[in-house]
Amino acid sequence: MLSFHIEKVQNRARAGVIRTQRGKIKTPVFMPVGTQGSVKAVTHRILSELGVEVILGNTYHLYLRPGEEVIREAGGLHRFIGWDKPILTDSGGYQVFSLASERFSGRKAGVKVSDEGVEFRDHLAGDLHLFTPERVIELQKTFGSDFIMPLDHCLPYPATREDTREAMMRTIDWLKRSVEALGESEGQALFGIVQGGFEEDLRRESALRTLEIELPGYAIGGLSVGEPKELLYSITSLVCSFLPPDKPRYLMGVGKPQDILLAVAEGVDMFDCVVPTRSARTGTLFTSRGVINIKQARFKKDFSPLDPYCECYTCQNFTRSYLRHLFVAQELTAYTLNTIHNLHFYINLMRDIRKAILEGRYEEFMKEKLEKLSGEAT
Repeated sequence: MLSFHIEKVQNRARAGVIRTQRGKIKTPVFMPVGTQGSVKAVTHRILSELGVEVILGNTYHLYLRPGEEVIREAGGLHRFIGWDKPILTDSGGYQVFSLASERFSGRKAGVKVSDEGVEFRDHLAGDLHLFTPERVIELQKTFGSDFIMPLDHCLPYPATREDTREAMMRTIDWLKRSVEALGESEGQALFGIVQGGFEEDLRRESALRTLEIELPGYAIGGLSVGEPKELLYSITSLVCSFLPPDKPRYLMGVGKPQDILLAVAEGVDMFDCVVPTRSARTGTLFTSRGVINIKQARFKKDFSPLDPYCECYTCQNFTRSYLRHLFVAQELTAYTLNTIHNLHFYINLMRDIRKAILEGRYEEFMKEKLEKLSGEAT
C-alpha cells in the first residue's frame, strides 16, 4: 500500500517520498501524461533514462482504445504498455466534458449529467456511453493503476454559484460511491478530489466534506480551466490550508513551470500536465534562460546548442539550426528530440526544487527561477 514520508518542510513547501508497491517517488514530482498508455513521441526506455518515476494514463481514452477487455487479457495496464513503475490514472471525467462537447455542436451536446453519472457520446465514433462512479472504479481496478481518481464533476470558468455548488455536492457523493466500489483493493490508492470552483466558501466546504473520508491522498481539481492566474494561485493556497499535512497533495492538470514553482510554495506535492510534451510538438522549448520557439527564422544558421547549460541528449548532440530544420521539414525526429529536452527540463526542475527545499533555500531559488523563466530566451 501507499505510504508518504515528509523529509523537510520550508515554510509550506515540502520534500518527501511516496512509497508504492512498484517503487518510490520523490516529491515534489511531475508526472508526464501518457494519455493512451504512451507519452507522445518517446519510449518508456527514454522516460526511465530521464528519471521519470511515475506516469499518468487516462481512463476515458483507454476505455475507448484499446478497451477494457484487451487490457484485462494483457494482465493489466503495466504489462500491456511495458512500464513497471507507478501509474496514476485519472477518471476521464474532464475528457468526457471537454472532448464530447467539442465533437458535437452545441453547448454540452452529447453530455448528460445526473446524480447517476455522465452519459456521453465518445469523440471517435459518437457511440453512447455511461460513466458512473462505480464503472470508473471498475475500469481502473482492471487497469491495476497505483493511483486512481474518482469520477468528479468539473465545470468550466466561469460558472454560476448554483452550478458550482451542485457539481461540488455531486463530486462528494460520487467519491463516497467510489470508495464503496473500490472496497479492499490491494495496492491501489484512491485520492479524493476537492472541487468548489472559485467560490472560497464552497472550496472550504468541499475540502472539509472530502476530508471526512479517510483516504491515502487528496487532489485539487477544477483549476486551469481558463481562470486568471491570480485565482489559480489563491484557490490552490486556500485548499492546501485545509488538507492534512501527512498526505500527498495533487494539483490536477496544472503544469507550467511558473505555476509549479508557486504551487510548491503552497505545499503541493504532485503535478501533471501536457504542457512539456504538447509544447515540444509545436516547437516551443523550455530552457534555463527562458522559452524558445524553434520555428523562428533566426535559428536557421544558429549552430549553438539549444541550451548550453542543459545535459540532455538533444542539447549535447544537436544544434538549434538542426532542430529548426527537422521541425520545419516536419520530420518525426523533431517531436522526439524536442520532447526529450522538455521532459528533461521538467524532471531537472523538480530535482532542483526538491534540493532547494531540503537545503532550506526554496524561497530564494523560486524567485531566481521565476525571473529567468519570465521572458523569451535569446
